[in-house]
Amino acid sequence: MKNATFLFFLLSSMLLSSQQVKINGTVSDHLGDPMPGVNVREKGTTNGTQTDFDGHYAITVSEGAELTFSYIGCKNMIVKIRDSVVVNVSLEEDLQMLEEVVVTGYGIQKRRHVTGSVAMINMQSPKSNISRTLQGKVSGVNIRGLGSVEDKNVGTKINSPLYIVDGVPIQKQYNSIVQRFKSEDINSRKELKASEAKRLYGQNAKHGCIVIQTVNGNYAIEEDENYARITENQFQNVAVTPLSTFSIDVDKAVYSNIRRFINNGKEVPVDAVKIEEMINYFDYDYPQPTNEHPFSVNTEVAQTPWNVDTKLVRIGLQGKEYLNEELPASNLTFLIDVSGSMSAGNKLPLLKSAFKLLVNQLREKDRVSIVVYAGAAGVVLEPTSGNNKEKIMSALNNLEAGGSTAGGAGIQLAYKLAEKHFKKTGNNRVILATDGDFNVGLSSDKDMEDLITEKRESGVFLSVLGFGMGNYKDSKLETLANKGNGNHGYIDTMQEAQKLFGKEFGGTLFTIAKDVKLQVEFNPKKVKSYRLIGYENRLLADEDFIDDTKDAGELGSGHKVTALYEIVEVGVATDYVKETHDLKYTEVVSGDKFSDELLTVKFRYKKPDGNKSIELVHVQNSNTQEMSKDFQFSAAVALFGQQLRKSAYNNKASLNDVIVLAENGRGVDKNGYRAEFIRLVKSINEKLVTDNY
Repeated sequence: MKNATFLFFLLSSMLLSSQQVKINGTVSDHLGDPMPGVNVREKGTTNGTQTDFDGHYAITVSEGAELTFSYIGCKNMIVKIRDSVVVNVSLEEDLQMLEEVVVTGYGIQKRRHVTGSVAMINMQSPKSNISRTLQGKVSGVNIRGLGSVEDKNVGTKINSPLYIVDGVPIQKQYNSIVQRFKSEDINSRKELKASEAKRLYGQNAKHGCIVIQTVNGNYAIEEDENYARITENQFQNVAVTPLSTFSIDVDKAVYSNIRRFINNGKEVPVDAVKIEEMINYFDYDYPQPTNEHPFSVNTEVAQTPWNVDTKLVRIGLQGKEYLNEELPASNLTFLIDVSGSMSAGNKLPLLKSAFKLLVNQLREKDRVSIVVYAGAAGVVLEPTSGNNKEKIMSALNNLEAGGSTAGGAGIQLAYKLAEKHFKKTGNNRVILATDGDFNVGLSSDKDMEDLITEKRESGVFLSVLGFGMGNYKDSKLETLANKGNGNHGYIDTMQEAQKLFGKEFGGTLFTIAKDVKLQVEFNPKKVKSYRLIGYENRLLADEDFIDDTKDAGELGSGHKVTALYEIVEVGVATDYVKETHDLKYTEVVSGDKFSDELLTVKFRYKKPDGNKSIELVHVQNSNTQEMSKDFQFSAAVALFGQQLRKSAYNNKASLNDVIVLAENGRGVDKNGYRAEFIRLVKSINEKLVTDNY
């Protein structure tokens, strides 16, 4: 009997396993880019998984089952499992098409969400200016102009025409450059309707075509991107300059921007490379703080991988990490650029999808407002509770691009709204999303610096998110973030949006310490010279360290900050260190009291609502250790950055040296970001880098 029972269960389990099939595949977006974090479920069951960083998934399901693929901001997809064990899918964006809208004094909503006085217009075929149609029809409501924004069909997908200049089709991400042509440079301009354009130029012209002949002919697109000039840090003589002082930098925009250049097969501009932002893009295993300070301090010393004559010092900060439910109530103002330069697919459409990830994490106690700007600025959503996600997402869906760019006016209006609804014990922040191409009113980097320096006194913090390419203004956005008590990110894909608004939600939006400064004092008994790798535009005068009126960087919840120094020890001969004359009137004397100390690091910071700095001190001894995996990986990123910057200090190291160092330091790599870095380095042709860098 026992044998029969055993045989029955054995046969049953074999039969059951034969009815199961393992399915794997890749999920991509409408542009073909892999999508991490997509929910994949066997329909009608709790059996499910999520895609990894590369959009891959694997799941075991019953034969004949149906798989559902779902992701915020995309249409759900259901796939019937047949013979194939590989199922690749592409998800479409879920852009609501609204046949009629209701315009109130503060924005645009579905009719069923509105009570009180409303006016309704049919948007299928608008014949005139919407503002003029509505003005005077609703009691107590004044329609404020939004420049060219108000002339667009609300809630429809952006339909950009194909531009052909001097016989060459222009990629749509460069349309904004063509749109700024001066009339005196154009010999002729012809507009073709959709039907004729599609017949002549194919599917790319399905929304019409504009054919331009320039005066000079043979026009070639020149990218109009701006980056602040950077002069690489040199080795400093400790006997003359024992102190090194700088502000922290938690910005990560540079790495994703460099990734965009490499993935597009383009050379990376030298000044687009900020090594500290490349290093700080990645996660490191620093311990959480255990005392009253909001961050832990960690130091490490090892042999420099690319130079036997020097050593490398790593200084790491780990901000205290708070769970989403632990964060205070937020007063967020989305400031969104809807000018004509934002019409490309990797700008406003990507922006709207990215912001939906943020909206999905908001709580009932959080409030969101939306300000847009093009030729002028206007409010399209007054403060709305975070649990009213449908209303917020509807307002996002309704945005369209068109017109010039009054960035200064938008900033002023956004801060005015944020200050009006200021939460004294909460998180008050403006989130600016733009390509930085301001061209109306206040627009220069200096204008932006003066404006934002004034606005930061309000206690409202700033996050700046860059989008797009061809006319990306990194220098302007960095200025805004630096002077506005904020941070700067660059979103090139939905994966990056997931990183900023998903994995790093608290750090992006919640400040735990402001005006964070570091000052390193090197022991002349041990160190002959040093150089700080990166942070060139974050350097401070030594006296600024104790000056509480001097602005510095902000640290967010869970943020990590890493700084690397390359040092030459006393007694080591190297061409990097230049000899200097002895001082005639000053005698340099170093005692033996601290003979075992290599350096001392001092930190100063203020609480988010404070005006007086708090100081702490950390001492590093002279013991050299084997490099940890985190140290190896951060050194690999620094070396790659030096190669991109044509550094004088990479000691002829090769790309293979970067790859070996990064692979040795890859470690657990939970989210796959380090593997992606290694793939990026491998994708660059070795000969091209050798010849050009």
